Amino acid sequence: MKSFCSTPHISLSFCLLGLLTFSARAQGPAMPPTTYCNPLNLDYTYMIVNSHNNLSYRSGADPAVVRFRDEYYMFVTRSMGYWHSKDLTTWEFITPEKWYFQGSNAPAAHNYKDSVLYVTGDPSGIMSLLYTDNPKKGDWKSVPAILWNLQDPDFFIDDDGRAFMFWGSSNTYPIRGYELDPQQRFIPKTEPIEFFKLHEDQHGWERFGENHDHPTLAGYMEGAWLTKHNGRYYMQYAAPGTEWNTYADGVYVADDPLGPYEYAPNNPVSYKPGGFINGAGHGSTVEGPGGQLWHFGTIAISVNYNFERRLAMFPTFFDADGLMHANTSFGDYPHYAPSDPERQGEFRGWMLLSYKKPVTASSTLDTLDASHVTDERVKTFWVADGPTNDQWLQIDLEKAATVHALQLNYHDYQSNLYGRQDSLYHQYVIEGSLDGKTWTTLVDKSKNYTDVPNDYVELATPVRARLIRFRSLHVPTPHLALSGVRVFGLGSGKTPSKVRQLQAVRDQDRRNVQLTWKAQANAQGYNVRWGIAPDKLYSSWLVYDQHSLDLRSLNVDQTYYFAVEAFNENGVAPLSETVEAK
Repeated sequence: MKSFCSTPHISLSFCLLGLLTFSARAQGPAMPPTTYCNPLNLDYTYMIVNSHNNLSYRSGADPAVVRFRDEYYMFVTRSMGYWHSKDLTTWEFITPEKWYFQGSNAPAAHNYKDSVLYVTGDPSGIMSLLYTDNPKKGDWKSVPAILWNLQDPDFFIDDDGRAFMFWGSSNTYPIRGYELDPQQRFIPKTEPIEFFKLHEDQHGWERFGENHDHPTLAGYMEGAWLTKHNGRYYMQYAAPGTEWNTYADGVYVADDPLGPYEYAPNNPVSYKPGGFINGAGHGSTVEGPGGQLWHFGTIAISVNYNFERRLAMFPTFFDADGLMHANTSFGDYPHYAPSDPERQGEFRGWMLLSYKKPVTASSTLDTLDASHVTDERVKTFWVADGPTNDQWLQIDLEKAATVHALQLNYHDYQSNLYGRQDSLYHQYVIEGSLDGKTWTTLVDKSKNYTDVPNDYVELATPVRARLIRFRSLHVPTPHLALSGVRVFGLGSGKTPSKVRQLQAVRDQDRRNVQLTWKAQANAQGYNVRWGIAPDKLYSSWLVYDQHSLDLRSLNVDQTYYFAVEAFNENGVAPLSETVEAK
């Protein structure tokens, strides 16, 4: 194994000076971030799976986010607690004083009469409603024996005080619900009503599998969540399966919480099948600072186990026609955070500088080499061979660029950790250089004692660099493993030209369309956008190194419009001409 001081272009004297700098440098107060980047950087809980493989993996899924006293609480499947935020950007885990559902599955929460109400899924028995007026403290109390046999519940209380419960998680049964009686411990007031189920023969995006390509299995419908807007009710639901890149949320709309519900023509409304990490389903929609809506969803890693997942957030809107849509375009690149009242949710314009750039590393375990940290695939990863506190890697951006932010995505390789681990933390240093001789510290987490598995750091001052050097000082796992070291900023070259010769040919199976366009010589990738009108291109799919896309997520009886924008590390080209596919 090489030592850190054998890194190319580093002299021994400079290396020793650098080590002294790392150990002596004090960590200043954190600056409030102006941007965020998916996946969200939370101290995700390690799961416990009863199997002969004794699987160890982190997961966060099925987020239920509720606003309470102008702050936010996020409840997540099987997390042994929940998270609190003042700004929807920085989150702190809360271990409650009393918690009834250590294995809570697909929770629901609602703000009601100055208390937070909470219920979780349990398909096999009696369920209780929890409530507290102090969720920061977590002194939860229970209203017992009010509900039975509900999976993936959604608890909704209307402005007039009417209360409802909705649920469903099945590849057979529909989304269902009934009205509750708030005066009688929220017991059911009506018989269950069936609202809608999947129609995969009509809705391509509801088909099971990666890229909706599973030949036999039916998709799953789950994760109901009701949002009220301008007097109408938007019932969101997830399909086709949490482990696929195509996991998404659709919506049906009604004039009453109990229906009847009508399918939205622009479904799915939250969809992110391309890019570094995929998925945007089984989530919740909440009003954030300044009235901006945000949709929180589930995204998939699915390497150690199918249900190895993370969380993401996307700005969400209702257009003049009442169509709900989440903006997932460049959805795992930096966007303005909710702390920016004027630009929150907008794409920051910082491009990916590190894609497929050469990487050297201190060591490699077997074939898990360092090139995986720049391939923009969360399912591939580098594992160092040896002590976790004596490893480094270096990325050559090949040309000098302006670096604005970095994201480290740690991977759980044979981690052997289970349940809630409160003492976990990561420590590292990242430096930049133009010539491999003079280095500038970009990120100093040498004195960090927090758990940052998907750490995103926005630089206080942009730095010009060609080389990016990462050194691990501590990880909580037996191995140092990274699925992505992502460098964001702007290069100094030209952006690609506007895409030409876009063609959209629908198959005999109207759920599918074949998209092709002329490749651009200097394009890193393409952002494919589509929708039900030229001014409603609400869906997107980001692809690298290809100039075609087999899109299988259309609704049979809907006309669509398509456009493509090329991009590289220097920026995004103008959108192509829009093409109609009837």
